[in-house]
Amino acid sequence: MAIEITYALISVIAVSAVSLIGVITVSFSQKHLHSIVLLLVALAVGAFLGDAFIHLIPEAFEESTNTTLTSLLIVGGMLFFFVLEKGLHWHHHAHINDPCLDDDCEPHTTKPLGQIVLISDSIHNLIDGIIIGISYFISVEVGIATTIAVLLHEVPQEMGDFGILLHAGYTKRKALLYNLLSALFAVVGVLIVIVAQDFAEQIAGFVVPIIAGIFIYIASADLVPELHKEKRGLRTVFEVGAVIVGVFLMYLLLFLE
Repeated sequence: MAIEITYALISVIAVSAVSLIGVITVSFSQKHLHSIVLLLVALAVGAFLGDAFIHLIPEAFEESTNTTLTSLLIVGGMLFFFVLEKGLHWHHHAHINDPCLDDDCEPHTTKPLGQIVLISDSIHNLIDGIIIGISYFISVEVGIATTIAVLLHEVPQEMGDFGILLHAGYTKRKALLYNLLSALFAVVGVLIVIVAQDFAEQIAGFVVPIIAGIFIYIASADLVPELHKEKRGLRTVFEVGAVIVGVFLMYLLLFLE
């Protein structure tokens, strides 16, 4: 079990480090940033769906003694994340195409939007850490697949969040620092799973289908609508290709078993 814990800690540290990518986006023009972000979103769609349908759902049904309950837990995961987003007013993906990184953006004199983003991001990252920790207790292969899916999702999100914090009036240094601090809640999530290891292993069979439902919801309800905003045919071809690559990455991880 020590190896799984090591992998889980390395994974959440890597996920947390993605928050630093925001500062790199300042050097990109809005046009180039828009193109990069959409391709990353498409990759994340494929990774989330691939992880859910290739790894998590088969694992859930393989360990299940009640397939109807397992199916309901998948739907429950989707509904859980829907309610959570409603309650926390998570609108990260509404901003990822317009992160407001140009100098002509007018910063707000107050920072309510920035505070909302930081609070919701912290809770989001805490959940990511718990999901990654439990995934590694299932198997190293499932843990790696889940980590890749989360990483691909975090890159465009952190780009957008960094831009939102700048627009809310934070300096670049403070935006970077606060984004990193919120990202470190993923480490807290894994530590919670490690401390409650016995309990986490007991409930893993129930949590896996819930995680699958969450991933399906994020891909279909949060990310795919962003791709629909791009109307150009050639860009659509690239996005579909990126989705396929994301799914294929999840398929390749089957050979780690």
